[in-house]
Amino acid sequence: MKVEQHEDQALVIPPERIDLTNAAKFKETLQSLYDQGYRIIVINCTNLALMDSAGLGTLVMFQQKLKAQGGELKIVNVNHGYIRHLFKMIELEKIIKISEENS
Repeated sequence: MKVEQHEDQALVIPPERIDLTNAAKFKETLQSLYDQGYRIIVINCTNLALMDSAGLGTLVMFQQKLKAQGGELKIVNVNHGYIRHLFKMIELEKIIKISEENS
């Protein structure tokens, strides 16, 4: 998992899979950024091809935490068809901003 910290936001580039084997690490990464004061966290899904319920739950939880502090979780570059379908099926865009590229 790659993390880029900028002045006003943090960028997280997860690996190909977020599942039970690494969902805790994903959550720890987001929690660390939150604890450091980042209120805008961007998840770049360029490499992401699979996500299970643990990963989805982490996304929703951190959107709620960030929103409560006036921040936001953003998802960009959803390239894999399975992930696009999953996000559309659960209507994730109603909770989290999803866009084509980091803006």
